[in-house]
Amino acid sequence: MRILRTTGRTAKSTATLLAQLERRGSVSLDTVLPTVRKILREVKTKGDLALLRYATKFDHLAPDTPLLVPAEETAAAWQALDPTLQRALQIAVKNIRSFAQKQLPKSWQAQKDGLTTGQLVRPIASVGCYVPGGRHPLPSTMLMTVIPAQVAGVPRIVVTSPNPAPETLATAHLLGITEFYRIGGAHAIAALAYGIASIPKVAKIVGPGNLYVTAAKREVSSDPVAPCAIDMLAGPTEIVVTSDLGRAEFMASDLVAQAEHDPEALAIFITTNETLAEAVLAETKLRAAQNPIAKESIRNNGYIFLASTPEEAHEITNRLAPEHLTVDSEADLAWVQNAGSIFIGEHSPQPMGDYISGPNHTLPTGAQATLRGGLSVNDYLKLITLQHYTPAALAAVGPHAIRLAQAEGLTAHAQAIEARTASSS
Repeated sequence: MRILRTTGRTAKSTATLLAQLERRGSVSLDTVLPTVRKILREVKTKGDLALLRYATKFDHLAPDTPLLVPAEETAAAWQALDPTLQRALQIAVKNIRSFAQKQLPKSWQAQKDGLTTGQLVRPIASVGCYVPGGRHPLPSTMLMTVIPAQVAGVPRIVVTSPNPAPETLATAHLLGITEFYRIGGAHAIAALAYGIASIPKVAKIVGPGNLYVTAAKREVSSDPVAPCAIDMLAGPTEIVVTSDLGRAEFMASDLVAQAEHDPEALAIFITTNETLAEAVLAETKLRAAQNPIAKESIRNNGYIFLASTPEEAHEITNRLAPEHLTVDSEADLAWVQNAGSIFIGEHSPQPMGDYISGPNHTLPTGAQATLRGGLSVNDYLKLITLQHYTPAALAAVGPHAIRLAQAEGLTAHAQAIEARTASSS
């Protein structure tokens, strides 16, 4: 990690770096595409036979291990869980569910002059929730992907997770998940997207994963024959802290906390306060020293931008469009345009959002926050619009629609309206 000034001798190199960061993609997938495409092709054409072979190879499953986790196994995991962890999970479930319920859009109808318009809110038919099982067990990801689907009313919710830890199994029981497969990687994405004998296909796949999972999600979403919808392409974790007033130890602790997710994580501090910049630099290096993953991430992808004015600091923040953003106060919300999730004030550590606050922790990376927010109940819903004319309403506004159709040269459109206005007159 180093301090980069936006003025003076380093201004040009700082501007170049900011431009590179602004153009960053979620991940570089090209290196794994040949392998991913082979796996997808084989699972799509050979079904269970290929899936079992890859599950044995990559998930280290014994040949006779059932892919579907029995309810008895998840129930036993819950019973064996430490009561303090049970309570923490229950509180997280309550907060996440409450937040998703508040996000839920409503069906509505409005009537004016004989024309009724409105929308119906309907859930998608099925969803596959991918829960990573790599360096750390991630029951929190199951909470964040499954609970909004439940609130949306999705009838079929499928979870896949390679080598699920006891905590993950216990969380499946807490959430009432009955279709839980102990597989991961590109082969799990293939099974969910294409459907095989043992795992029927789903309408959409959500949840983060490694490079292979992300590449597989991109491939199945663009399949020319039978595309499967996805939420987003998740890249390495990102954190930006923009502050002139905060305490160095608090901000450094958040930078290191997000950096420990992945050696490729991006950790950035933006300020106009040079003294604070120096303090955050020293504190971050100190806190990362005993955390190998965070240390590597901070060394390779840690930056402190020393802006010349608060307005410039705000501009840099919005250009970066970070996944996680910490600011000093509620007043800062006025200038934030691009961020996945915002944490306000020194008593709002970012890891609270990873677990228990309620807002979803599956967030846009790679500057996708310029275009979308994090995973929400809306990702599991369809909005169906409606319209209903009375004869009088059609007679009143039909001629205007006929004139528009004629202007576009679509005579059958005009005639479809004319046929009804003529019969009602």
